[in-house]
Amino acid sequence: MNSGWGSPSYRETQTWEKIHMKMESFILWRAVLIFLMLPSFQGAESQPQSAVFLPEFALSPQGSFMEDATEDQFLTYRYDDQASRMTRSDEDRDLGWDAWGTWSECSRTCGGGASYSLRRCLNGGSCVGKNIRYRTCSNMDCPAESGDFRAQQCSAHNDIKYQGVTYEWFPSPYDPSAPCALRCQAKGRSLTVELAPKVLDGTRCRADAYDMCISGACQEVGCDRQLASGAREDNCGVCGGDGSTCRLVRGQALPHLTPEQSIKTVLDMPIGSRFLRLNAKGPDIIVIEAVSLQGRKEETTLVSSGSYVIGNTSLDFQRGTDRQTLKTHGPLNADYIIKMKYGGSKDTVVQFLFYQPIRYQWRETDFFPCSVSCGGGYQLNSAECTDIRSNQTLPEHHCNSYPENTKPTPKLKECNMDPCPESDGFKEVMPYDHFQPLPRWEQGPWTQCSVSCGGGGWQDRSVMCVEEDTHGQFSQVEEWKCTHSPRPTTRQTCNIFACPQWVAMDWSQCTVTCGRGLRYRVVLCIDHQGQHIGGCEASLKPHVKEDCLVPIACHKPRESLPVEAKVPWLKQAHELEEQHTATEEPT
Repeated sequence: MNSGWGSPSYRETQTWEKIHMKMESFILWRAVLIFLMLPSFQGAESQPQSAVFLPEFALSPQGSFMEDATEDQFLTYRYDDQASRMTRSDEDRDLGWDAWGTWSECSRTCGGGASYSLRRCLNGGSCVGKNIRYRTCSNMDCPAESGDFRAQQCSAHNDIKYQGVTYEWFPSPYDPSAPCALRCQAKGRSLTVELAPKVLDGTRCRADAYDMCISGACQEVGCDRQLASGAREDNCGVCGGDGSTCRLVRGQALPHLTPEQSIKTVLDMPIGSRFLRLNAKGPDIIVIEAVSLQGRKEETTLVSSGSYVIGNTSLDFQRGTDRQTLKTHGPLNADYIIKMKYGGSKDTVVQFLFYQPIRYQWRETDFFPCSVSCGGGYQLNSAECTDIRSNQTLPEHHCNSYPENTKPTPKLKECNMDPCPESDGFKEVMPYDHFQPLPRWEQGPWTQCSVSCGGGGWQDRSVMCVEEDTHGQFSQVEEWKCTHSPRPTTRQTCNIFACPQWVAMDWSQCTVTCGRGLRYRVVLCIDHQGQHIGGCEASLKPHVKEDCLVPIACHKPRESLPVEAKVPWLKQAHELEEQHTATEEPT
């Protein structure tokens, strides 16, 4: 039967059986949807039509009987396994559709494949919508040694002659006009050939995206590896992330190379960095040294334009007459040390931009064990501070040192929802709910402040996680059970106000009208609220009297010693500065 791909050519007449023998590392097109096209298919209703489905497939069967791109042609069949069909929705029933069939097997065993499900139109082919739907499957990564899926398909043609000659084929650069055609380039040659109009289902449309080819069409796939989910990675490579796990690094370097000092390091990039864009304007040559986590070093000099794999990371390098451009989507699988090597007397200006991962990051843990064995309980997870280079768990202060880092809120989910046996009726007799109440934090009283005033004081309290039983009694439990809510603080500052201080009033007049005498002032102990409460340090109290001199000559003989203040005045001064005991207890 004609495949519908056009007139026969090299790529259509070569034996696919030989190709399949070369591709045992992944699932092949073992079978397609086999439709028994009877001679009377085009209209005779007396002959029953039937369809046979095999477990593996090229997802969209070829031929006029299956057109998922239009709405006016549908696959119709009479005999199928009704027991395997799902219950159809009210909407489908209103539109004349039967229920969707079961999902087929996945087109790949790893790396992201596709599966399909079919339904039939019960209105004689006049239903609105499509009769086939797809979903992704086998989304776990393939082993590293299995290689690129598209490259496997190219290499399957290595022993098939093209125009009388065999070549070693590898994928050609991405062509946006035909992302799902198998376009391959001969190694060491400029020859590029379309070896097949369609790649196998599940092949990535391009290397730096999850979008996959299904039935020759590029389908959008989110970073969660689900069709048309719209999920996108942030600049740090986190699916649906907020960009908080990396930092943008940008800058410029002017190495000033000479024949005597012919090489300099211009940029260090740690493993995991992404979206490198480096431009170098000048004659100097870019050299990249890649250092793996195991310490293995690899140095590459970029001389000619092309794609490079350095430190197990793919890069694109373009060299013009006076400009070089280096790009990689990343992430880097090794530390990069980018150097410039002397290439001429003119200076080279290097500009760069990339996203550098924050080394210490929060990672969510698995869920802790369920709080109960039956009757409906809960379980929580937490987050650990992790060194992404060594994958080791570290104390939390490493992650707290980065302001971008926000510790994830613990997640809570139900578990062990099956009813308990009658012999264990704990959950059944709870008067307020069939679910065990969540544990909560219980705080003790604050201790006395370490200082009475002046700031810098602190006080502590105890905090424990408690759980209430059916009798309303509380008991202490493990703290992870309370991590669904923030843990109360166990220490706080206290008595941060200033201590009472001595405040001196104005001096009185001198006690004499001529010559030497005394003058007095009132000194009070004032607290932070401006109240006279006492409690000041006695040794720091300013003096309350001092000598004074009136520069007027006295006409009468006077004693050599100063004249004391009059008794009533002195008594008043003493009353004002009488010692008091503090009546306000600092809090």
